[in-house]
Amino acid sequence: MNRSPHTPRTGRERLIAAGKWIARRRRTALAHLLRGACYGAGTGAVGLIFVWMEHQL
Repeated sequence: MNRSPHTPRTGRERLIAAGKWIARRRRTALAHLLRGACYGAGTGAVGLIFVWMEHQL
């Protein structure tokens, strides 16, 4: 038994709600994406520096 005061959403209403949810969180998602790209670039640069140093020694 569903005691929720809200009626279940139809397929189109679910899509609209999902779109609104994504739009509200777009800025946060982009910030996390940029942060991850920066971490990856930094890790790759440090790795390349150590490989270069090992070959120089």
